[in-house]
Amino acid sequence: MTKVQLKGVRKEFGAFTAISQIDLEIASGELVALLGPSGCGKTTTLRMMAGLEVPTLGQILFDDEDVSEVRVQDRNVGMVFQRYALFPHMTVEKNVMFGLKVRGTPSDEIKRRLEEILDVVQLDQFRHRFPAQLSGGQMQRVAIARTLITNPSVLMMDEPLANLDTKLRGEMRRFIRDLQQRLGITTVFVTHDQVEAMELADRVAVIFNGELAQYDAPDALYQRPNSIEIADFMGASNIFKAQITGGIARTAFGDLQLDQTVCQVRDGSGHVLLRAEAIDLLLSDADADQNLIAGKVTGREFFGATVNYTVDCNGEAITVNEQSRRMVDVGQDVWLTIQPQRIWVIQNPV
Repeated sequence: MTKVQLKGVRKEFGAFTAISQIDLEIASGELVALLGPSGCGKTTTLRMMAGLEVPTLGQILFDDEDVSEVRVQDRNVGMVFQRYALFPHMTVEKNVMFGLKVRGTPSDEIKRRLEEILDVVQLDQFRHRFPAQLSGGQMQRVAIARTLITNPSVLMMDEPLANLDTKLRGEMRRFIRDLQQRLGITTVFVTHDQVEAMELADRVAVIFNGELAQYDAPDALYQRPNSIEIADFMGASNIFKAQITGGIARTAFGDLQLDQTVCQVRDGSGHVLLRAEAIDLLLSDADADQNLIAGKVTGREFFGATVNYTVDCNGEAITVNEQSRRMVDVGQDVWLTIQPQRIWVIQNPV
């Protein structure tokens, strides 16, 4: 297991700056997702860690050793790409052991490690099949096995699930997480999918425009984003301007009591973030004694297990998400309530 650090890393391609400056530390055995929109610099960051690109400035360290200019073949990293790049004329087992063969590994060692890795990735029964005879998920497991058989110190994955359908993506996310936990290998995973990042990673590094915007655990990133841009990127639908006074957030639809052990706020302007699933929708105002907001249902979207309601509260549209154990009609007068500890405040700079 290897600790990875980026210190003041910058990357320029001619006049274009892909990465302005990134400082990042990935603990030994940790799985970190690099998350951000297309073109933000996350793949460039991964390629610099792998040795496929050399930083213009700064250092990349593996276990405190500077590897910034060490060639990719000398870093002992494993790369899994979006495109599987399997050899179509080779069987599964020949694809998997290819890297060991070109390194001149003794045949007995190749055989031993092949049996181990095929068992780990659950491909033993497919060992004599060719890539054209495999599903997308099976091909991705072959690509992962081909990488892991070389015993890399760091596993790097560049959007490896992008070519899979929704069901397979879910299965492969669980497979990759279970595999990483079992092996304890330091892993860096690039994705633009917020759900993928939150399900897979121990920590998520959000990159915007070549800069590290926030680096945090998935739940903290989701519940406590440090900017409006990150809140919006993470799918927040309820973000409203507020004036903060004495632990109260004053909004266009009413006053909200804050929990100042969660939001250590100062008086001033900012925004409140109300997660849609954290809001309770009531048919009576008798069931809550604080943060009660009157409104009218103006929209309803059914998603099977859940329902999204749009509620007009004094001219502001608030989205509420709840389990579909009931259906509230459009036009119904309702009340919304949210516990103070479920409210997050993003304050404007002084």
